[in-house]
Amino acid sequence: MKVITLETASLGDRSYLVHDGALALVVDPQRDVDRVLDAARDAGVSITHVVETHVHNDYVSGGLTLSRMLDATYAHAADEPLRFDHHGVRGGDRFDVGEMSVEVVHTPGHTHHHLSYVVRHGDEAPAVFTGGSLLYGTVGRTDLISEDAVDELTRAQFRSARELAASLPDDTQVFPTHGFGSFCASAGSDGESDGTLGTERAINIALTTDDEDAFVDRLVTGLTAHPSYYAQMGPLNLAGGTSVDLSPPAPVDPVELARRIHRGEWVVDLRQRRAFAADHLAGTVGIELADPFVTYLGWLLPWGMPVTLLGETPDDLAEAQRQLVRIGIDRPGVGAAGTPDEWAPDHDHRSYRSVTFADIADESGDPTILDVRRDDERAEGHIEGSIHVPIHEVIERAPELPDDPLWVHCASGFRASIATSLLDRAGRDVVLIDDEYANAADSGRPLAD
Repeated sequence: MKVITLETASLGDRSYLVHDGALALVVDPQRDVDRVLDAARDAGVSITHVVETHVHNDYVSGGLTLSRMLDATYAHAADEPLRFDHHGVRGGDRFDVGEMSVEVVHTPGHTHHHLSYVVRHGDEAPAVFTGGSLLYGTVGRTDLISEDAVDELTRAQFRSARELAASLPDDTQVFPTHGFGSFCASAGSDGESDGTLGTERAINIALTTDDEDAFVDRLVTGLTAHPSYYAQMGPLNLAGGTSVDLSPPAPVDPVELARRIHRGEWVVDLRQRRAFAADHLAGTVGIELADPFVTYLGWLLPWGMPVTLLGETPDDLAEAQRQLVRIGIDRPGVGAAGTPDEWAPDHDHRSYRSVTFADIADESGDPTILDVRRDDERAEGHIEGSIHVPIHEVIERAPELPDDPLWVHCASGFRASIATSLLDRAGRDVVLIDDEYANAADSGRPLAD
């Protein structure tokens, strides 16, 4: 049995292609299914089955599209109210994929009808595909269905993880979908996982305590804010994700670009954050094309608003577009590659400073510092006297902020750069602190717990 991992670092998720050398099973595919097809072709195998562990909350599934393209069996939880044809399965069901046997296990917690899949091949160690149930060191979060269901689902998550672990040997390979930076993961362990169930027994927060109440308290306390676009994913997946068009966006001329900016649409500059700070078109939003790009664009963008992409190269536009379709933003309105002067030669430009924490100490006066990290990060430590507004609240709460120049920071500079660009777009006087929070002591300002 061979397991090929398809990693989506931009969302912190993994999909899997599992095969016996001839026939293959796909677990939790992303919407850009060309990656799956390429992996199967390179391995010389045919995909006969596509399975979902749950109705995803952080991306639009490519399972329906892939199964229809290949006339493959599409297995999904029988108890989900899905609005498309599929092969409904429940815990205890079994089926074969070539020489591999697949056992379906009901593992509620992340969602009510969550499933895991145990795959066996001859005398090899089994593999278990756990979706948002048992993750490396932790489990999937339990607050994405409804606030009223959190306690019930958290207790179910605890029991599911323990029952699954009790049914399998230590050499079982664990393959979760979430947990690699995904907001679908919950409070984690400090231990490092080697991907085996034996190690998980020693480090996983659901397997290292017998106290269900203590587990519930720890997990619920560790739940942080999650992206607002998650609210759109469940309905899209229940209806069935459609195929995507990854052809280049239509080019935009300077006049049309200016119109879109003036209408208040989101015109997103993908360049590196310091390049944006040094020179950008007035009214644009700077979101650097890095792994967290689509998470924060999806979190902050008013859902349904047209998106225009500006990048240095056509490859930048293509990568941003690929990331966007994964969360249901199917087509950017238009796009342009090049430089700000090429995008709109006659449009007004803006700029602001990029500094480090050490630069604050050299500044005369007492700069007003804005911390845009999450509440849980703030609680672990912050600069005394700083203002705190989490990034996902910056647009709404901008009128509350003082009129002083705002020096904006986060944990690494990425989120601060987005918040700074949004405040600049609103006409505020801003400075980007592009630095690691670990260097905050260099600011000369005392730190508070």
